[in-house]
Amino acid sequence: MPSMPDELVHYAVSDAVATITLDSQHNRNALSRRLVTELSDRLARADADVDAKVVLVRQEGRTFCSGADMSEATAGGMEDGARRIVALQRQIVTLDKPVVARVEGAVRAGGIGIVAAADVAVSAHDATYALTEVKLGLAAAIISLTVHARMNQRSAALTTLGGETFTGAQAAEYGLVTRAVPAVDLDEDVAAVCAQLASGTAQGLRESKRVLNADLVRRIDALGEDMASLSARLFASDEAREAMAVFLNRKR
Repeated sequence: MPSMPDELVHYAVSDAVATITLDSQHNRNALSRRLVTELSDRLARADADVDAKVVLVRQEGRTFCSGADMSEATAGGMEDGARRIVALQRQIVTLDKPVVARVEGAVRAGGIGIVAAADVAVSAHDATYALTEVKLGLAAAIISLTVHARMNQRSAALTTLGGETFTGAQAAEYGLVTRAVPAVDLDEDVAAVCAQLASGTAQGLRESKRVLNADLVRRIDALGEDMASLSARLFASDEAREAMAVFLNRKR
């Protein structure tokens, strides 16, 4: 089925790989309600697709994902949005097929949760990451479910409390991504990873992934509701609303 011209998330299958492409470039692939809904739909479609053994998540444009949609958060709060992002991470972690994230350009805040939820993440050396929540009176709450489970503790503290930009090469050193490669080699390396994963049987991939992610699923189930509530409360605070208003005005 061809992509629809107005969709924000595209789907295609080739060589046993279901490629899911984020294409909401007007807001830097922010996690709007519509993008999260479409991404969840495409993930479910890939899980049921008999022609796909591996799922690849990538982006169009210069930004992999800029995190939560600030305009939606300031207008309507994050009660529903926070829970939907928790559910999205859980869906990636529990999908029966391995999920690979191909990362280049900028990744911010909630977008890093998608990268961390993926089973394998291959990043360009010069991709940039930042857990910017601390700068906005927020906390990396809902994405801590996956991000802090992947990163070593010292690196998690530095990046979460500092909120500064770090590179793909550093992300690999910190444990956030599987590996980082020069940008010119990214497509070749991702294709090789997907081919390697696709050499497994469907049952072998499914059951191996369940073993690997059992602790992560328990973490999400135990802490997800508390982290969603914390995120919603912080987004609604006066300090965060003021900081987000300044941020949005700066972008205009």
